[in-house]
Amino acid sequence: MNHSALTPVFTALRISLHVLFVGLTVFVIARAVLISTESRMFDRTSFWVIAIGTLILVVYAAAAWLPRSRQRRSWTTWLVVLVVLCLVQMVLTADAAYLVFPLFFLALHLITRPWSVIVVAALTACSIIALAWHTEWSIGVIVGPVIGAGVAVAIGLGYQALFHEAHDREALIHDLVETRQQLAATEREAGMLAERARLAREIHDTVAQGLASIQLLLHAVERADENHPAIDQVKLARETAATNLAETRRFIRELTPPALEEQSLEGALRRLAEHTTQTTRIPVHVTISGDPLPVPMQVETALLRIAQGSLANVAQHAHATQAEVTLSYMDDSVSLDIVDDGRGFDTATTASATPGTHASFGFAAIRQRAAQLGGRASVESRMGRGTAVAVSIPVTPSDGHRA
Repeated sequence: MNHSALTPVFTALRISLHVLFVGLTVFVIARAVLISTESRMFDRTSFWVIAIGTLILVVYAAAAWLPRSRQRRSWTTWLVVLVVLCLVQMVLTADAAYLVFPLFFLALHLITRPWSVIVVAALTACSIIALAWHTEWSIGVIVGPVIGAGVAVAIGLGYQALFHEAHDREALIHDLVETRQQLAATEREAGMLAERARLAREIHDTVAQGLASIQLLLHAVERADENHPAIDQVKLARETAATNLAETRRFIRELTPPALEEQSLEGALRRLAEHTTQTTRIPVHVTISGDPLPVPMQVETALLRIAQGSLANVAQHAHATQAEVTLSYMDDSVSLDIVDDGRGFDTATTASATPGTHASFGFAAIRQRAAQLGGRASVESRMGRGTAVAVSIPVTPSDGHRA
């Protein structure tokens, strides 16, 4: 996992485990060497204790070359070899019985539950038997390993819970940052598109209308007196006005949002559906109902962006097999519905999500877009039954002119 506030904690725990295992193994080897030195006699048992202890250190160090993906077969084989060597060491000397304590943590980390707990119990039994074999049966022989196993299980399970929580939190933070960046980029783009639409309307209502009026007036002068001495200048002025009017209309077209260049929201939605189908392999169907109304550019832009965001959510999260986009024209409003057959979600959980969490970002943006234009947006979903996003924005006849 990437760096987080809990990374030093996990690093310290791993280092402590390494130090504990290596320290106990070195202690066993050192004890064998010390006993041989004191008795001035290097017996066979001491030789095997030192040899197997050295082999245990080599096998433990070999974990550094195992794949970091923790492939089950490689790590299971490594753990089995290590446990077998430690059990052999326990048979040779009672000092090795305490090696099971770091083995508890390795088993809990590398083996899934409940098998990891079973392995810990088996190692505990082996430790108790080894101690009793070399000394004699007593309460201490039983209580010591059992308490060690209990502490190891509690710490190991706590470590796993902490690790999973940190991993989930980091994934959540990553999603939040990514969603916030997407939302910021979308808002910037929406602001730019809104400004472009405003400029297009202003140019249309002022410069373009003025040039069209000048052209009509000059044309009327031409028809009124075709023999006027300045008729050539009038024709030149009319042609100049016509040329500049065409140029102004070109500016207006260029200011129109790229996806709406054809002056058709329906066409833009169909292109979006086709693009989504090609890139995600999720069939997206577009349906147009009602008699088309002249819709303001800012409304078209908002509906297009809502459709883009909703279909992006379908592609990334819904696991859907198809989606339906329906654009409906009413007498005084225009509605957009995006419905998928995906896995859905719990709307109560999303509705109660803390503002700013990844569960509330996308739907909040949709509702804000609709609210800014005096409309409303709703989201309906059920687990395993898909999701429906419905947006309705009012449109009055006076709003209907386009740049």
